Amino acid sequence: MTHTAPAAGLDPATLADLLRLAGSDGFDRVQDQIRRTGGCSDPIHLVGSTVTRDKTTGHVLHTYSTDTEPGGRLRIACGNRRASRCPSCAWTYAGDTYHLIRAGLVGDPGKDVPAAVREHPRVFATLTAPSFGPVHNRPGNRPCRCGTHHPDDAPELGTPLDPETYDYTGAVLWNNHASDLWRYFTIYLRREIAKRAGLTQKDAREQSRISFGKVAEYQKRGAVHFHAVIRFDGPGGPDDPPPAWATLDLLTDSIRAAAGRVAVDVPPAGDQPARTLRWGTQLDVRTIRAFGDGTEITEQAVASYVAKYATKAAETTGTVDRRIGNKEALILLGVPDHPARLIAACLDLHPLYPGRKLRDWAHMLGFRGHFSTRSRRYSTTLGALRQTRADYRAAQQREALGLPDPDDPEVTTLTLAHWTYAGHGHTPGESWLAANIRRDIQHNRETAREALTGLDDWEAYA
Repeated sequence: MTHTAPAAGLDPATLADLLRLAGSDGFDRVQDQIRRTGGCSDPIHLVGSTVTRDKTTGHVLHTYSTDTEPGGRLRIACGNRRASRCPSCAWTYAGDTYHLIRAGLVGDPGKDVPAAVREHPRVFATLTAPSFGPVHNRPGNRPCRCGTHHPDDAPELGTPLDPETYDYTGAVLWNNHASDLWRYFTIYLRREIAKRAGLTQKDAREQSRISFGKVAEYQKRGAVHFHAVIRFDGPGGPDDPPPAWATLDLLTDSIRAAAGRVAVDVPPAGDQPARTLRWGTQLDVRTIRAFGDGTEITEQAVASYVAKYATKAAETTGTVDRRIGNKEALILLGVPDHPARLIAACLDLHPLYPGRKLRDWAHMLGFRGHFSTRSRRYSTTLGALRQTRADYRAAQQREALGLPDPDDPEVTTLTLAHWTYAGHGHTPGESWLAANIRRDIQHNRETAREALTGLDDWEAYA
């Protein structure tokens, strides 16, 4: 049984449901299910059964049915990557992202990435949006243009100095086309590499490969920018050393040149003129070192940084984490003025650019791309990491039940399963219980991390 905080201060409905839950026969099992999901905020409910038989004799080795569960349902974690929706599942997603990025930097034989990849040229690049108008900021030791020294948590940071002249239309159209800008950047990058190496594009492709892992992040002003680990490999990927001409300087120069070449044209529509979208001038390309000396960033810092932002989205700017159908909802939801204007711009522009789905992605301030992506040969995949975790848990369960390993060639077992979706979420009392279980798990993680000094959050639980 978990150690939960006192229920004092709960609203009457939650308290009544918690008392009902605590007095039920299945209370311990409900706690166990919630704990197995890590305190998931919005678990999926399943009904069904499994039967494991010996294929030769037909003897039943094990059976399970949700008929024996409280309420006749089994809870499984929702798997949502957004920390605003489910902190527990987001932590798992961030951990997977951390190990995916880290494997591409330091190597991991268990993830089919050799340790020699550490010797390949690698940089951490940040590509940003251009300016859409001056905003409140913290320019070093100098005051903002408004004359104020803003603290770190000042709510006005990132908001326009003059909202009436800020280019809200340009901002949401840029977000909406950011994935196209990235795609063209990767194309031009390969061309610039070939040009600087004095090779044809075909020869450069046959001698080298560019691998990357990236994550999108929202700036306070609501503009998306990308952080990317970009690595030079041989033609076979991480298993091949890059050719002698594939230097760190060549990679850095090519990135800067490629970013400068990218242009995405937006045709005129209605009262909107034609636009040409480009990357901003604040391009940052930094060398990644195994052990930093203060001038470069380390592998651990890069992996942690990417993982941190893999679970965040536009809600960090003050907007909401679900779709908004109309402008009236902005008032009801209490969306601050700046993100509200960006959302309103998306809704207004949707009829002019219906193929861009600006209304569907208004809550994302127009951005409709994937937050975390990687090239094919960068390292392992999120799917492979999830499967490894599922296989490990399945092996634990088989051991606890005394069942044979199905991968053993001498074992002839057959498992038949039937599952049906039966809803999601918690009752008010279950939600309170899940929050306390999640808090206890987080406390245990922090304690373990302090004991394992020098390790990152997710590295400590590899």
